[in-house]
Order: sequence, then C-alpha cells, then structure tokens
Amino acid sequence: MNAQAQPLSGIRVIDYSHFLAGPYLSRCLAALGAEVIKIERPTTGDAGRQHAWLVDGLTSGYYLQQNMGKKGLCINIKDPRGREMLEKLCDGADVFIENYRPGALKKLGLGYEDLSKRNPGLVYCSISAYGHTGPDSHRAGFGLIAEAKSGIMAMVGEPGEAPPLLRIALGDIFTGSNAVGAICAALLGRVKSGRGQHIDMALYDCLVSMHEYAVQCYTLSGGKEVPVQTGHDMPNSTLYGVFTAQDGYLVIAAQVDDAWKRFARLVGEETGNPGFAQDTRFHSAGGRNEHRLDILPVVRAWTAERTVAQCLAALDAIDVPSAKVQDIAEVLADPQIQARGMLVEQEHPVLGKVSLANLPYRFSGCDTTITEAAPLLGQHNREIAASLGYADADIDAMVRDGVLYAEEAVSRL
Repeated sequence: MNAQAQPLSGIRVIDYSHFLAGPYLSRCLAALGAEVIKIERPTTGDAGRQHAWLVDGLTSGYYLQQNMGKKGLCINIKDPRGREMLEKLCDGADVFIENYRPGALKKLGLGYEDLSKRNPGLVYCSISAYGHTGPDSHRAGFGLIAEAKSGIMAMVGEPGEAPPLLRIALGDIFTGSNAVGAICAALLGRVKSGRGQHIDMALYDCLVSMHEYAVQCYTLSGGKEVPVQTGHDMPNSTLYGVFTAQDGYLVIAAQVDDAWKRFARLVGEETGNPGFAQDTRFHSAGGRNEHRLDILPVVRAWTAERTVAQCLAALDAIDVPSAKVQDIAEVLADPQIQARGMLVEQEHPVLGKVSLANLPYRFSGCDTTITEAAPLLGQHNREIAASLGYADADIDAMVRDGVLYAEEAVSRL
C-alpha cells in the first residue's frame, strides 16, 4: 500500500507558546504533519530551554522533547520589522497557538480579534490556567495550581497526609491533548464555513472534565459523598490497587466478578484458606466493597510472601490483570514499549544522537514519528524570512540589528 500523506500535511501552525501545554500541543500537530514555526524571543528563547534535564548544563531535554519537528524563528517583535514579519506569517497560517495570561497578546495587537481581521480563516487557540472568562481568568497559574484546585490531589495519597505531587504534568499534557482535538475539529468546520474561530482552553477546566467518578458521586448522592484519599486501593472498586511483594510493588485488578472468583480461589488455595473463595459476601461488587477490610489483609499477606515475578506468574496463569510497578529504566527496556516504537532516536546538531519519548499516534497509512530534532535558537530565521519574500539584504540588516537572533551554533550548521 502506498503511504498516505500525514493528516495535517499542508497546515501551517504558528507556535507562540512557551514551556509546556502549548509546545506539547504544537509538537502533536507537527507529528500529524503540520508545519510548525516556533516563535522565540532573542537571546533567551522559550523558558523551557532552561528547564531540567540539562545536558552538560546547556541543552534542555525538556525543550528537546516538546519542540521536536518544528522550525525555529527567533525574532524581536518590539521592532516594527519583526512585528511586520510575524504578521505576515500569521496572514498565511492556519493555526495560531498561545498560552499567555488572558489579555497579554491583545495588548501587543496579537489577540484573536486583531489576527482574524487579517486572516478570517485562522484557528486561534489560547491556553491558560483558568480560561478567558470567569472571576479567576486574570490569574496566573501552572499545572500544579490546576491539579490542586481540580479535586484530583485531594483524592491521592495516604489519608491524613499531605497529597503527593503527581510528578507528571497532568494538567498541561491533558489540556494540550484536548486542544489537538479541538483544533482539528475547528479546521474541519472551516471547510464548510470558511472561517476559523477562537478556542479557549483552560487547564482547570480540562482537569475537572477528567473526573470519571468523583463529580457524579457527589452530585448524584445529593452532596453526601465526597471522594477522599484512600491510599493504595479503591474502596468503590474492590479489588483494585497496589500491593507490596518481597522485592517491589505490583498492581492487581480483580474487581470484575469472574476475575475475582479466579483470584480468590488462587489466594485461598495458596494460603490454606479455601473459605476465602467460597465466602458469598465477596461474590458481588457491592459485597466486596462493603467487606473490603476483610479482603485486603488476606491479599496483602499473599503478596508479601512472594516476589513480584512469582505474583505476576500466578496471576497471568489465571488471567487476572496485573503488572509490576516499573521505574523508568524498566519502562524503556520493556519489549512492549520497544515494539511499539515509543522511544525515538534523533540526530541533534550539537548533541549527536538523542533518545526521547515518542507520541502514541499509530496510523495505518502513514508514519507520525518525528525524526527532526528541536530547533536551535533561531535555526530557521533565514529560511522563514526568505519564504515570506524578504531579500538577502533585508535579512542581513535584521540580523545585524538584532531583529533576528540566532545562537552561535547555528552558524556552524
């Protein structure tokens, strides 16, 4: 079968965002075939360039991860020539992405109203902590703030202890992922209407929308049930949780009746307690939840006497879902992850070969793996300026005057 064009081939995206939610979103669009032009400020660039992990104290793996496959334009928009160049780029763009505090770009003449007057077909996506409406819209925020306010933090960790940090940027990544779908829908709608629109994405909104249980638990109980911290298992879904073995941790998902019966039979036989499987209190989901505190000590004793590998082998043999709690080294060595191509190698002009996490897209007709490394600061200045019709002499003047800036390594390419 002949390879098909990537889904967003021919779409031009202006990425005027920084740090995570916006760059992650535009990285996804690049993987889907869009031409993404990342706009950065002279000398410092995206703040993500200073974020860990830093290779040799200079190059940020964080930046490499979120900006692969993009072209880099480092431009001073406070200079009229820089502002004019950015406006020309936006005139020919399909998508504009920004994640500044609401109103910030409007003051610069780069708000949706300004850019859509020049380019009515532009799909303009804003990402912020609270969105562009509501009493908190003016407030700054990061993913951590949204995670705390969303109710998610209040449900994780040990009862009575401060909630733990999630250690992944849940708010940013989930918002970026939602924005991918919203932008693609707006582009499809533009086919019929001929017009783009403003998409207003809030980290707080996205995390509240993520609740698959807590919201309806509260509303349908008339406000009586408020999900709280439960530690290592779920009281409303027994048996489903994290357990300690001799040499590590594993998770077991035996919450479905048939799986529970197989699991209880195994545990009962191996602990000399056949009554465990025969106990009718445990034969329904409601019964298991009600008598959870009678179940957990038996299961914990069973896992504590075995290694993780022994537990997993026994559970696999009876088709009860389970898994080791893996660290990152184990994840990257996992044959399943390797078979799925979830680690991508790229050739970086300064660092040489770099390995980074891939995106999860798998299409039957095209490959969405990004092979181009994230751009050096200002790497594509001349290419982009020339594509807009600027003469070499004009480009040289802008470079000389600092309107266009490139890091020293660009000159060696």
